[in-house]
Amino acid sequence: MHIRNNAKRIILYVVLIALALIMLVPFYWMLISSLKLNKDVFSLPMKWIPDSFHFENYKVIWGKLPLIMFFKNTSKLTLFTTVIQLFTSCFAAYGFAKVKFRGRNLLFILYVTTIAVPWQVYMVPQFVLMSKLHLTNSHLGLILMQAFSAFGVFLMRQFYISIPDELCEAARIDGLSEYGIFGRIVLPLGKPAMATLVIFTFVNVWNDFMGPLIFLNSTELKTIQLGIRMFISQFGAEYAWIMAASVCALVPVVLLFLFFQRFFVEGIAASGIKG
Repeated sequence: MHIRNNAKRIILYVVLIALALIMLVPFYWMLISSLKLNKDVFSLPMKWIPDSFHFENYKVIWGKLPLIMFFKNTSKLTLFTTVIQLFTSCFAAYGFAKVKFRGRNLLFILYVTTIAVPWQVYMVPQFVLMSKLHLTNSHLGLILMQAFSAFGVFLMRQFYISIPDELCEAARIDGLSEYGIFGRIVLPLGKPAMATLVIFTFVNVWNDFMGPLIFLNSTELKTIQLGIRMFISQFGAEYAWIMAASVCALVPVVLLFLFFQRFFVEGIAASGIKG
């Protein structure tokens, strides 16, 4: 029996390692393509290890386009949106999880149901609204449109529900206000879920392409995702430079995930404890 269990465990590990390697193939292809000449990116048969490495691609892309400006714009949008969305989601989730009022569950269900509505459905009305408010072609418009998240509220509420109500009741008896309970008890205990929400929001906003494409016209306001698209011209595309810029754009996301990885796993696990 012991030998059989070890054999099953070894097979499971082999399968998991194989799946992990398969998942890493696109990232390896992107990285290795960024070190090739443009004509060799889609050469057949594909060379997993090129004959020569062209590290100058990473130097060229910074001179061809104002990538520093694009990175600053993307960082600005991402940081402001993440902070505001974290603030609004935590407050709303506390109300839905720990504050009792009439119609709370119905209101929560109606709000969370909006997750099922694709962005393409309300994209045009949203653009019309932003146009009437004169918020198109501005970073403020993009930030305000993503300041509230039904998914963020759902994630935080599921985590807050797992916090014992006895803690909040004891704090109320001691005379602590709802803001005090939220700030001193619930918020500190919710750090794993907050880290999870930060990662999801950061990645979504950082990699957003359609939003900036629709609402931003000025080059000085464009994000890194729109900047990478500028390597595609009417007569062709510089795929090696595109891959090099994509690798640079991926670095902040990878660093953020590595930094919050422990909290991310804990937050995902804890948010499903009690529903």
